[in-house]
Amino acid sequence: MNTIEQFNKYVMHSYGRYDLVPEHGNGEIMTDEDGKEYIDFGSGIGTNSLGFCNDEWVEAICYQAKKIQHTSNYYYTKVQADFAKTLCETAGFSKVFFGNSGAEANECAIKLARKYSFDKYGAGRHKILTLVNSFHGRTLCTLSATGQDVFHNYFFPFVEGFDYVEANNIADLHAKIDDTVCAVMFEYIQGEGGVLPLEKEFVDEIFKICAEKDILTIADEVQTGVGRTGKFLAGEHFGKKADITTLAKGLAGGIPIGACLAGEKCADVFTPGTHASTFGGNPICCAGGQAVLNKLNSAGFLDEVAKKGEYFREKLLAMPEVKSVSGKGLMIGIELKTKNAADVVKAGLQNGLMLLTAKTKVRLLPPLTITYEEIDKGLAILAKLLS
Repeated sequence: MNTIEQFNKYVMHSYGRYDLVPEHGNGEIMTDEDGKEYIDFGSGIGTNSLGFCNDEWVEAICYQAKKIQHTSNYYYTKVQADFAKTLCETAGFSKVFFGNSGAEANECAIKLARKYSFDKYGAGRHKILTLVNSFHGRTLCTLSATGQDVFHNYFFPFVEGFDYVEANNIADLHAKIDDTVCAVMFEYIQGEGGVLPLEKEFVDEIFKICAEKDILTIADEVQTGVGRTGKFLAGEHFGKKADITTLAKGLAGGIPIGACLAGEKCADVFTPGTHASTFGGNPICCAGGQAVLNKLNSAGFLDEVAKKGEYFREKLLAMPEVKSVSGKGLMIGIELKTKNAADVVKAGLQNGLMLLTAKTKVRLLPPLTITYEEIDKGLAILAKLLS
């Protein structure tokens, strides 16, 4: 029985998988169990932020694994304290709650917003507005928050207390806000929704009306955060900082983590027993996260991410089959004129290139450490596929 047959026999079929078995990786190159090499333009859906097995990252998590791998959150760990300090100072927030995924980070944000409102205004002010075409996770609560009908099936009943505003529609935003709303939750760039940035005027209006009504702003930066767009947070491109921001994916360089960051307004809303996570703040994950932040905070690193993003766009727009390019930094959506994005991704694997889709687009989320040489090699393969 080969790897794929064994996998399919014992693992639930909840994913549509490609017939590929990664064996090992180095930098931006992955090698499968047959010895074939691939250039990685997907980084595990934006998770391997420093590529495969970055030396400093490996050293950090191995060092921690040899010291202590878990204690539980009944106790304190220095590695979590150090990582929390670096993360809060880097992102500009007061406090952080650590979980294990983006969905958990968003679930935490939802609970934080509802408790803030309950503590201050009492029951009944619990509704959270999200955006049509948004994606916030796959728990029952975060599925309910997700503004896509395709996800609202099978698992009834869904969690109440959500309504959906059409992205970039200020009139719809005003129509949906009433005395039952405690927060507005949004992605600055809708990733799973097609790599679609919000318009600045719409973002400005969210912050304006929320400030006037003491409604919290929640920025889901699970995919856009941690340097992905050329800034540590995508909100920096809009000149905004939400009351609550969620992170995950690339934060620990490829091991499970989620983070819910709170500004001063709601940093002390949770009290002992109101929220928890057994594995949250795991020492090994925090060590990996510290290695990622050390790299991102090094001189000129994020500027280089932005430059690489512009380099990608220039090269992509020169390809005849490319209709448009969306996103920021190394979060890139490619709209094609005639070809099917899913077919291009499959063909990419056959030709040694790992790609992603987002709705009808080809999506690129390469490691932030990718070199120009690797960009050129990967784009040469993509150009061949699109021609």
